Amino acid sequence: MALRVLHLDQTEDARTLGGLLDRLRSQSAGSGELAESVAQIIETVRTGGDEAVAEYMRKWTDPAFSADRIRVTANELAAAEAALDPKIKEALAQAIENVRAYQQHVMPTEPAPVEIDGATLGMKFTPIRRAGLAVPGGTAAYPSTVVMTAVPAQVAGVEDLVVACPPPTGGGRDVSPLVLGVCSMLKIEEVYRIGGAQAMAALAHGTETIKAVDFIAGPGNAFVQQAKRQLFGVVGIDGFYGPSEVVVLADASADPAMLASDLLAQAEHDPGCCFLVSDDRAVIDAINEQVEQQLPQRTRRDAITAALNDWSAAVCCASMTEAIEVANTIACEHVTLATADPQATLAQMNHGGAYFLGDQSPVASGDYYAGPSHCLPTGTTARFTSGISVYTFLKRSSVEGYPDGMPGKAIDRIDALAQAEGLDAHAASVRARRKDGSR
Repeated sequence: MALRVLHLDQTEDARTLGGLLDRLRSQSAGSGELAESVAQIIETVRTGGDEAVAEYMRKWTDPAFSADRIRVTANELAAAEAALDPKIKEALAQAIENVRAYQQHVMPTEPAPVEIDGATLGMKFTPIRRAGLAVPGGTAAYPSTVVMTAVPAQVAGVEDLVVACPPPTGGGRDVSPLVLGVCSMLKIEEVYRIGGAQAMAALAHGTETIKAVDFIAGPGNAFVQQAKRQLFGVVGIDGFYGPSEVVVLADASADPAMLASDLLAQAEHDPGCCFLVSDDRAVIDAINEQVEQQLPQRTRRDAITAALNDWSAAVCCASMTEAIEVANTIACEHVTLATADPQATLAQMNHGGAYFLGDQSPVASGDYYAGPSHCLPTGTTARFTSGISVYTFLKRSSVEGYPDGMPGKAIDRIDALAQAEGLDAHAASVRARRKDGSR
């Protein structure tokens, strides 16, 4: 199984690429059957509380689920951490340290005040008070997602962190002990064994067991992301972080084996999405050959095959300029720049959740360990939004003061502007500040 190859100078191939991108964009659409189903779930949980959440968990995850299982106990968290394999715990600890160091490095500081026309102007950063973190768990365990969402929030200063992670679909097992163990390592005390749209509704509206949050962050399937979209306004949200994606931009300098491994790594998500973009058909063929050689060695072959067949393509362009334009159009979650001069290529990129420079920089390093969060915009939303970082959990407020009173000229100008808009009370409020007492 290899990537289909599309040539943009062929009308039908260009139409096929457009169709793939339309499918990606449709995942975040606010209408359709999915949106209607999610709206019903949200309303049912809003009015039904714990028991409504439990009913949805019985329907889709565990037929034996009950409301008294919604919250994970402190003893269960501690036991999970104690049971962690020492090698895994050491790797998690180092990943936490790396992410914390990076997030502290990019943490913004309040700018020094500036004086403009008599006013002292500044900016204040305030962390979100209470944030809910969505951690996938239906088909795989993602302790890395706990790290990549919780650590940036902690560095930002969020006081209350709440994790929602479901048990595996089908019942019979509990939430991954890896997830519970890393929650304990990070001193997160509120963990709920729920997922899907019902979990997002419970976090936003609250239930008998769950206190409502102010903000929801984290990745998830189409139901989770649609629920976040519909709940925006009741709570804040980070962005649309759906099924995993990668675009590999390659020229003749790239190592085909390395890049094939990156494509397969993202394709093994269920679902995953891969694009290979190049101005050289020989490069595409060499990478595709490696994909076919490496695929039989992977354990998640079925998921990879489905991703390559249904959601992916190689795009052959007339020039590297066109290839860069295509990569920007895809606006992908992960962007690998496997070119002779990746820094020069980066300067021409406008849309990407995270960039990986050169064929020696695997996307998996960002998924687990390097430091930046792996929670990134999908469905072409990298055109207008960003991945999770400390910035996600900080509110910005402007600060304004006139320590020596308002200058007369400023009063006159504001008075004129307010009168022009017909807002007499606004005008009167500044005239009241005249030092000579005139109104």
